[in-house]
Amino acid sequence: MMTKGLKQTLLPFDDQLTHLLTADEIYERCDQTLLDKLNEDNRIERKRKKFSGENIGEYVSMWANTPPDGGLMVIGQIDKKDGGGYDGFADENQSLINKVEKAASVFCADAKVSSKRVPVTNTAGKEDFVIVLRVHYHPSIVIKTSKGLAFCRRGDEKHELKPEEARELAVDKKQVNFEEEPCGLEYPSGFDMPAISQWSQKVRDKMGSGHGLSDEEVMANRFLGQNGPNGFVPNIACALLFAKQPRAIIPGCRVRFLRFDGTMERTGEKYNAVQDVWIEGTIPQMIRGAEQVLKTHLRTFSPLHRGVFYPVPEYPETAWYEAIVNACVHRSYGDGKKNVEVKIRMFDDHLDIESPGPFPPYVTADNIYDMEVPRNPRVFEAAYFLNLVRMNREGTRRIRDTMKEMQLPSPEFKQSEIGYSIVRVRLKNNIERRRVWVDQDISKIVGEAIVSQFSEDEKRVLNWIAEYGQCNVNSIVRLLDKEWGTCKKLLITLTRRKVLQYVRFKPDGERDSQAFFRLKSDIDLPDGSRDASDNIT
Repeated sequence: MMTKGLKQTLLPFDDQLTHLLTADEIYERCDQTLLDKLNEDNRIERKRKKFSGENIGEYVSMWANTPPDGGLMVIGQIDKKDGGGYDGFADENQSLINKVEKAASVFCADAKVSSKRVPVTNTAGKEDFVIVLRVHYHPSIVIKTSKGLAFCRRGDEKHELKPEEARELAVDKKQVNFEEEPCGLEYPSGFDMPAISQWSQKVRDKMGSGHGLSDEEVMANRFLGQNGPNGFVPNIACALLFAKQPRAIIPGCRVRFLRFDGTMERTGEKYNAVQDVWIEGTIPQMIRGAEQVLKTHLRTFSPLHRGVFYPVPEYPETAWYEAIVNACVHRSYGDGKKNVEVKIRMFDDHLDIESPGPFPPYVTADNIYDMEVPRNPRVFEAAYFLNLVRMNREGTRRIRDTMKEMQLPSPEFKQSEIGYSIVRVRLKNNIERRRVWVDQDISKIVGEAIVSQFSEDEKRVLNWIAEYGQCNVNSIVRLLDKEWGTCKKLLITLTRRKVLQYVRFKPDGERDSQAFFRLKSDIDLPDGSRDASDNIT
């Protein structure tokens, strides 16, 4: 009954509803009324009837390689930007019509395609018909044309895949198992043998068997290589987990952490990255290194609740840790992305974790909490024995649930094209609410009673200094977007209240470009400087 009701609702093809139709629903209900209302988008392509067979093959390849549903071609319809209307096949000979209807099987034979004729009224006002091809996404192989070319859709355009991109797509579709290819590194000299021994023992303990097997036999059983006549031959998955120099074969096997001042990344003279850190090594080493770096930049705040200060982290640790694990374990390491690193971008109001490669087949931003499709199943399974991962979909669910528990916005998962595909996970904090909180370290230094007396601007300044260590008047002008004199007065006030310490390198009265403010502390002053707090004016 529900399906029937939906069809009745959509029969008038309300402009507000046509964008909800799937490619299959468009094909099923296709008539001139619907074709007139549809815009060319990620479901449909319009081509004039003179479109050649080879070109049809390219678009068939495009749709067959474009998840999750493929798309449609309407041949004989003029695109709206070219005036719209129809130049159908009613006046053409049967030979041409047959060639168009058979073009997919001739020029792109591996694609799954259905076709039908749809009656229309052409631009001359005569009865006519167009040919509609429904091209289904092929989940297991890369669909190529008769010339051996492969295409996919990028945005609203047909994109020819480079050889390395086609190979990467084949890896994603499990047509080629990139993980199981020999890595070419020397074994055992090129590998961390203590780490392999520890992992192998964990496998034996968790599986409750294999205690009589060598480490190499355990790895072979877990598809991390093969035992050959000349010894163990490790594969790429094994190298990503245990090699001493995994970047020798995958240069992008590293994480770049960038901390930006503000809520957006700027360029040129206004480039605002205040930290730029590279973390290299195996997947376990990258995860641990990124975890340590991020912990040093994330803060714990002390909001006042019912007269009591209590600690609240900037983001739930489970959420950002799971996002890092997912980026390192499930990213694309294949030829097309082997030079691209994972990026962590931290801003005042959000945290972005970017992994190279598109969503795995069948996975979208809408169904990511329900799908279990690891891109690198051998790495994923091995990481399980290192206690880095659980079930594939559990990680994304934990990100969502822990953000919700802290009353923070839901995580955002998005695939973007920047010359290649990336998947970005964005975690947002509550920056507006945080502005009235204060860093927990400040509470310990100045006391909770004094913290409760700070203005919002004073809290923001103190939080900034707690994160960056020191400030000058100009940095606070940028932070608060207020006049220089106003910001200087605020800093002087906090200094006189013994919260800040004013450090100078030159005598009082002389201009000192190196002077700065820091939280009052017993830590030694820099060489050549002195505490000028008592003489500040």
